[in-house]
Amino acid sequence: MDKIGKQSGKYSPVSKYAPHAVAIISSLVFLDSLRFKFTNAPETQVIFSKLDGWAGTLGADGLFAQTGLFSQYVIGSAELIASTLLVIGILARFRRLQTLGFLIAFAVMSGAVSFHTLTPLGIDPNDDGGGLFFMACFIWLTSAIMLFIRRRDLLAIKNGLLGTFVPPATQS
Repeated sequence: MDKIGKQSGKYSPVSKYAPHAVAIISSLVFLDSLRFKFTNAPETQVIFSKLDGWAGTLGADGLFAQTGLFSQYVIGSAELIASTLLVIGILARFRRLQTLGFLIAFAVMSGAVSFHTLTPLGIDPNDDGGGLFFMACFIWLTSAIMLFIRRRDLLAIKNGLLGTFVPPATQS
């Protein structure tokens, strides 16, 4: 058996189904959070108000406000797109879309984990025992693992984008 679970031309059940289980769990977490972000729930107001207040002390007033660059609506939209790609990617012919979904999930959760740990937001801003933070860590870690496993797909996506947007003579 090689490093990614391939055994005599076939993938083990774990390596075959684990990415889809991770995709479904991540999607469910993202989709569950949308009801808070898109309805401007009090929990969301607490989080984004704290972040916006912190950003204001750095001269970036409004960065996390409802019309800001990193508002709850922008982050929620990224989570919705990631969820869609993760679920669609369960179908074999759309597998690269799942990889793209893991990339978006990793990016969004990198921000979430960073802001929970490096700002006054803290690990438990809504008195949920840190559940929100730990789910962000889970999605961040599993997305990173999936990106490592699917690094060939990432390279193919990068090359496809380069081929689309950069003239062949300037590609390196």
